[in-house]
Amino acid sequence: MFCMEADPAGNLRRAHRPRPIAGPGEVLIQVAAAGVNRADLVQRQGGYPPPPGASDLLGLEVSGHIAALGAGVTQWQIGDAVCALLPGGGYAEYCVAAAGSCLPVPRGVSLVEAAALPEAAFTAWTMLWQLGRLAEGESLLIHGGASGVGTLAIQMAVALGHTVYATAGSPEKCALCVELGVAAAIDYRREDFVARIRELTGGRGVDVVLDMVGGDYVARDLNAMAVRGRLVLIAFQQGRMGAIDIARVMTKRLSILGATLRARSDEVKGEIAVELRERIWPLVEEGRVRPVVDSVYALGEAEGAHERLAAGVVSGKVLLRVGGA
Repeated sequence: MFCMEADPAGNLRRAHRPRPIAGPGEVLIQVAAAGVNRADLVQRQGGYPPPPGASDLLGLEVSGHIAALGAGVTQWQIGDAVCALLPGGGYAEYCVAAAGSCLPVPRGVSLVEAAALPEAAFTAWTMLWQLGRLAEGESLLIHGGASGVGTLAIQMAVALGHTVYATAGSPEKCALCVELGVAAAIDYRREDFVARIRELTGGRGVDVVLDMVGGDYVARDLNAMAVRGRLVLIAFQQGRMGAIDIARVMTKRLSILGATLRARSDEVKGEIAVELRERIWPLVEEGRVRPVVDSVYALGEAEGAHERLAAGVVSGKVLLRVGGA
């Protein structure tokens, strides 16, 4: 099968490999499209190795049709249109996925567009509602609101009745966040998001912050949070180290939380998929939550897709179209 792989120097190159075989509890997917994520950029430079046993190929999410079933798989049939979260292997014509990490392509979403859903949906649900315990009536600040995770998380939270604020890096990206339903979008290049959040909330702050920036944002996040607020860290694009005011954490009874998704067990991911299918997939089919696609490249043009993502100009998801999809 045709695939794109990273060589030891981190360069992407075309390659041919044997078609993978679905093991027990797995399905083989003929890939229509694959999502491009910042984790792919980090992995190709050696900074985010795949979990033991996972494919070394890049690609954490795909859409396509099930081509074969592994032993014990009963919830899917050959030919089913699915999107799936992967531990790796998506930049290829075929990949294997845990059966429980697959979800049906929602009605009203194209097969290619569906590749934009898994990583963002699994991440947003896990980090905000499971880890961050975002409860009815609570408010939320999302950094990187125009990112792949940000655009979907905004819509999920708005559809579930939360007041959502977002930061983004340009007027155009802020306009997109407003279109998606935020109460206010803050251009972090022009405004102090802490001062703006305090103004917007009458000095109270927000209940939950979703931070993919890290670095000095962590200390600033604490100043933008309400009493008993939760800070959820999912990435550190501006650095893995950040100083905090411990007294502020104590006096406001704040929680600082963080997690990764890739290395979690198939069982845990399967449980998340069940919740997404029950709570979020109906919202997608109603059109209240939709994948936001920035651009689509051919699989062989993955280098260009990575360059676009690295440039910081993306709004939504960058996808790789595979084969004749």
